[in-house]
Amino acid sequence: MPKEQITPMMAQYLKTKEEYPDSILFYRLGDFYEMFFDDALTASRELEITLTGKDCGLAERAPMCGVPFHSASVYIAKLIAKGYKVAICEQVEDPKQAKGIVKREVIRIVTPGTVVDEELLDEKTNNYLAVIYAKDGVYGFAVSDISTGEVYTTEVRGADEALSETARYEPKEILANSAAAKELAGQVELRFHIDIDECTDEFFENTSFEDKILSQFSKSSLADLSLNNKPCAVKSVGAMIAYLEHTQKTSLTYLNTLNTYEANQYMELDVNTRRNLEITESMRDKVKKGSLLWVLDNTKTSMGARMLKQWVEKPLINPIEINRRLSSVKELAENIMLRDELAEVLAGTYDISRIISRVSLGTVTPRDLLALKMTLLKLPELEYALSRVKAPMLCDMRKNFDLLEDVADFLERAISDDAPALLRDGKVIKEGFNEEIDKLRLAMRDGKKWLADLEQEEKAATGISKMKVGYNKVFGYYIEVTKSNVKDVPDYYIRRQTLANCERYITPKLKEIENAILGATEKIGALESHLFEEIRGHVNEQTERLKRTAEIIAQTDVLLSLAVTAAKNNFTMPEISDSGKIEIKDGRHPVVEKMARGAMFVPNDTYLNKDEDRMLIITGPNMAGKSTYMRQVALITLMAQIGSFVPASSAKIGIVDKIFTRVGASDDISSGQSTFMLEMNEVSHILKNATSDSLIILDEIGRGTSTFDGLSIAWAVVEYIHNKKKIGAKTLFATHYHELTELEGELEGVKNYRIAVKKRGDDITFLRKIVRGGADDSYGIEVAALAGVPKEVINGAKQILKKIENDEIVIEHTQKTNEPAAQIGFADNTAAEIAEELKTMDITTLTPIEAMNKLFELSKKAQSI
Repeated sequence: MPKEQITPMMAQYLKTKEEYPDSILFYRLGDFYEMFFDDALTASRELEITLTGKDCGLAERAPMCGVPFHSASVYIAKLIAKGYKVAICEQVEDPKQAKGIVKREVIRIVTPGTVVDEELLDEKTNNYLAVIYAKDGVYGFAVSDISTGEVYTTEVRGADEALSETARYEPKEILANSAAAKELAGQVELRFHIDIDECTDEFFENTSFEDKILSQFSKSSLADLSLNNKPCAVKSVGAMIAYLEHTQKTSLTYLNTLNTYEANQYMELDVNTRRNLEITESMRDKVKKGSLLWVLDNTKTSMGARMLKQWVEKPLINPIEINRRLSSVKELAENIMLRDELAEVLAGTYDISRIISRVSLGTVTPRDLLALKMTLLKLPELEYALSRVKAPMLCDMRKNFDLLEDVADFLERAISDDAPALLRDGKVIKEGFNEEIDKLRLAMRDGKKWLADLEQEEKAATGISKMKVGYNKVFGYYIEVTKSNVKDVPDYYIRRQTLANCERYITPKLKEIENAILGATEKIGALESHLFEEIRGHVNEQTERLKRTAEIIAQTDVLLSLAVTAAKNNFTMPEISDSGKIEIKDGRHPVVEKMARGAMFVPNDTYLNKDEDRMLIITGPNMAGKSTYMRQVALITLMAQIGSFVPASSAKIGIVDKIFTRVGASDDISSGQSTFMLEMNEVSHILKNATSDSLIILDEIGRGTSTFDGLSIAWAVVEYIHNKKKIGAKTLFATHYHELTELEGELEGVKNYRIAVKKRGDDITFLRKIVRGGADDSYGIEVAALAGVPKEVINGAKQILKKIENDEIVIEHTQKTNEPAAQIGFADNTAAEIAEELKTMDITTLTPIEAMNKLFELSKKAQSI
């Protein structure tokens, strides 16, 4: 582009755009943010706004679109949601004072993982940025939420663990080096629907990273941050700080605590387990309702809601820490008056964690500080409520509770009780805080009275009864005297304007009033802006105290939420130990029970240990409740380890280090993997990563292939997991292969269980009860009838099954040879296929369209016999 032809404004725009080629540049022009060229084409398409053009000195007009600056956040939110980055370019000098083109600079880059504006965030969910650096199979993780000031880091080994760690945070944006991107990009896009931003290896090889980290967290050595033996974590943390400095363009002093942890500090939940157990969102609709988090969340504050989600995502494996939480929940659950008192106080508490971040980043609003003030003024009530607690964790929280009375008093004096959302709207500073602002406001309020009083004073002093005080935009305020009275005008009157019938004057006092009135609005705006920045700076100095108090408020809210959940749902306190045993009496599925809306949920017992009862083989028909039962055992274990009461009459939970699930059989079309391949990949992951302290849930392993191959695989998997030298984990294994029930007598620790079914003629009733022993029938045809398969097909299936049972149709399985196979009757073969499909069909995994397709297919086959 020939730059000598373009206008100065466009030259400035292009120079700025060159520095931010990967962002859509919001370029401030007056009351609008304008976009040009490719950015305009993209923004107009994505935001559905009008595309126009602007003369810029070239032969063709530059494509242009724009949005009002006061509503820009709405448009930025849409672009961020679509994965774009937005660079905000502001005027950084007063246009009235500018010589030539107004100076502009990019003041911030908004990206999916660096959002801090309240209207762009989900108040109950953290907004994480993740940076991943991989080398020689080791993955360094750095995760931050700059909207709350949280920073975490760890190292894991292998792509599977890296993916599990990613799932723990569900980041909105991921940066990675080429090695990490190569291994993780496909799965990250598939699982989390975001693209990894691959950075150059040079970006991660910055030699200043160590100094940058020590400076950011005010430490003298990496050992002080537990990073001395974590070179990959150092790379990821250093890169994260560099990226945040690049995007935020301001001090990040509030990001002053680095939480370095080992991955094995928490229970490991891989991507599949989080999905299959529906921990934070439902599998079908991807919404909170229908998830474990939905059941547990009775929080009153945004801070508490986010912390509860973190607890659910990071179950503990330390019995001492778990029991500290449980004893706190127990005290609150048993004290309804204390619960109600805490709930009332917390309900009036604002999200001070995110307000603190905006204070530090310089984006805080007057209404934010008003909300902070109102929250701090409630702290004495919260402290009083906690003064009567006895549980050790609650007592520690009370002892460390900072009322921040000095900050509350300062904000009470400084910020108006009806402070507006935006500083430019005025009336931010409270009356009495600044004498000069008070005088200026008085001038604005009392200006008319001053003018009227001055007019009466001058009439009395001069004897001129027909004079009047007036105003126009050219000359300002004046005293108007008719020609006949000019001779009586005092010497201190200064002529301002001569008209045909009168003279207009100004006096020193009138000039003083004029300055007070006309300059008051502008001066108040400038003074309020200056004072607001001073107030923000004062509050920013108390960041650490505010963060500690915010954390205690959030912890209180989470413990209260768990207590309320326990009381409302008749949950019981589990006993936590290192015994390796899971003993659940009258266990219930927390989500299914709540979704049932008053319907009777049939409870079931569970007994698992590392010896005689370490593998339960569960048989029974589809739709009878096998999957629900197994999931409830996993969920009860997980709930216990986050410190929650559980849905059971009693529960003893031995600490579990990992939970693995292999449930469902839907083809992963988007990844190009069939049901069976996906199933085997997941089984392989479990067999490679499970330990003797893990809990494994396996549902219908091997059904994605032929019966005999599937049975063989399922049998081998059982034997491998059962072997203490290999894994020896506690396992629930649901299957249609009744042959596996023979393992109870052959392998120590294997026990058979079945879903009780009551049969009357052709009708069956699922009793939903788990009892000892193997199932005597799969009830496939009966289940098909219950599912609504047409009677014609059901009757045909019964006849075919009868022929098979009477050996009228012989199904043989012969070893493969090079000899031609014997000819098999087409009708017999088709009948056998229908029967086998009906016997092994899992109705619960079929979508409506899949069910109709399968029904049509079976009907066609039946008609051909």
